[in-house]
Amino acid sequence: MKNRLKLLRVERNWTQAELGERLGVSRQAVIALETERHDPSLDLAYRIAALFGRPVEEIFENPHALPPA
Repeated sequence: MKNRLKLLRVERNWTQAELGERLGVSRQAVIALETERHDPSLDLAYRIAALFGRPVEEIFENPHALPPA
């Protein structure tokens, strides 16, 4: 799933390990999310959104979203 996770992390000058600690996941999990090799669980997506103070839709692209009418 396309996402803006790396951009948001870099804007805050956090390492992947620091982001992982803040989210309660491993650095490897952060890498997998940033490289789009793994999609987050719904719970993790909401934790990420809360951490960055953004709606989930601003961070993660919904591949099933319908085009605007």
